[in-house]
Amino acid sequence: MRLRVLKWMAVTLVACMLISSGSGFAQSSDDSYDYIDLSNPFLRKIPLAIPLFKSAQTGAEAARSAVAAADLLAASLEFTGYFKLLDRGAFLFNPDKDGVLTPQINFRNWTVVGAELLITGLYRSQNGQLAMELRLFDTFRGRRILGKKYSGPRADQRRMIMRFCAEVIKNLTGKRGVFASKIAFVSTGTGNKEIYSCDFDGYNRQQVTRNHSITLFPAWSSSGRYLAYTSYKGGKPDLYIKNLAEMQETVVARPGLNITPAWVPGKFELAATMSFSGDQEIYLLTGSGKIIKRLTGMRGSDVSPTWSPDARKLAFVSNRAGTPQVYVKDLATGRTRRLTFEGNYNTQPNWSPLGDKIAYTGMVDGRHNIFVIDVDGRQPVQLTRESGDNEAASWSPDGSLIVFSSTREGPSRVYVMTAYGTDQRRLLVMSGEQMNPKWSMNDINP
Repeated sequence: MRLRVLKWMAVTLVACMLISSGSGFAQSSDDSYDYIDLSNPFLRKIPLAIPLFKSAQTGAEAARSAVAAADLLAASLEFTGYFKLLDRGAFLFNPDKDGVLTPQINFRNWTVVGAELLITGLYRSQNGQLAMELRLFDTFRGRRILGKKYSGPRADQRRMIMRFCAEVIKNLTGKRGVFASKIAFVSTGTGNKEIYSCDFDGYNRQQVTRNHSITLFPAWSSSGRYLAYTSYKGGKPDLYIKNLAEMQETVVARPGLNITPAWVPGKFELAATMSFSGDQEIYLLTGSGKIIKRLTGMRGSDVSPTWSPDARKLAFVSNRAGTPQVYVKDLATGRTRRLTFEGNYNTQPNWSPLGDKIAYTGMVDGRHNIFVIDVDGRQPVQLTRESGDNEAASWSPDGSLIVFSSTREGPSRVYVMTAYGTDQRRLLVMSGEQMNPKWSMNDINP
């Protein structure tokens, strides 16, 4: 499934192809991308070399800027879990003397240090303007895979780098990756539970709500223009739908609980749990908060809805069998089936954007841990263990990564891991505690 890429806002950023290039690293004639096998849980990291960029200017400031750009590119690609970044100290390369174009590159100098992929850059910064030429090479075949040229205000350097990273991943996997996505989360840094957002890698943290109360369950709309959440700022748990561009919000304040919103993929509609009928049931609402219909109707509490990518099925948590378990409802037939059977406490489901798996929180020996289960209910796989409480898993928009909260270092923090549980690392550190992260469904305009 190709992720839809929204138009980049801003300034005069320009991206154009330098020269015609192949459309995929190991793309076969049937348009499949097989160099990076996204379905392989034992994915081998590809050795990647990113030497310092060649600067068109001399001087310390120009050198620092070029280094910062190369470091950002390396860190962003390493974040994906696909690559093993090679130590620049081993490179047989001098950015001041050696060329970075195909005829000038001695590919043997790169293969002898173990590089299978190589990215080179030409960097020019002058009078507040920036121009970069970036190229991705297959060192063993001695050919260029991708070439891009970017220009615009110096302040757009990060955006340029992220666009190139997206092109690299698209050429190697067929998907654009996570580089224009955002993560919302709850933090107690102000003394109250407020919602914040950040870029995929923890950069550009921003406070979204200032409710001076308990605020929970952030949920992105497909476009990223709206964020739904629950807040107690009115004295009880009500549902709020915030237009992030205009910073205006609509409140759904029916009697009782109004919690756990989940946007319908591709629509301006969302599901949420409401208890005005006396029982906690899941309802379908318009984006302005009007009830369309009730989606569940069994005795017991039905909470935490999550949609399949095609919006034809809904997973949720119910205690209708006595303990919290994950169920899946087919909206066309109305049939509901229980998905989880192992363990007595399974909550917080989140449906993969690829449609084949659901991540959820299960309790093991008194601790919460992250599990992933196929949508047909086959054997669940435990991704976290022996590292505090791990909760609230949320998939990246391309299905390659999972963000979650964990108390493994004491206070609750936000962490990221691959879809198979590898490369678990902390995303950010802030005052207070951070929890309940939610990855945006798609790319979001910066």
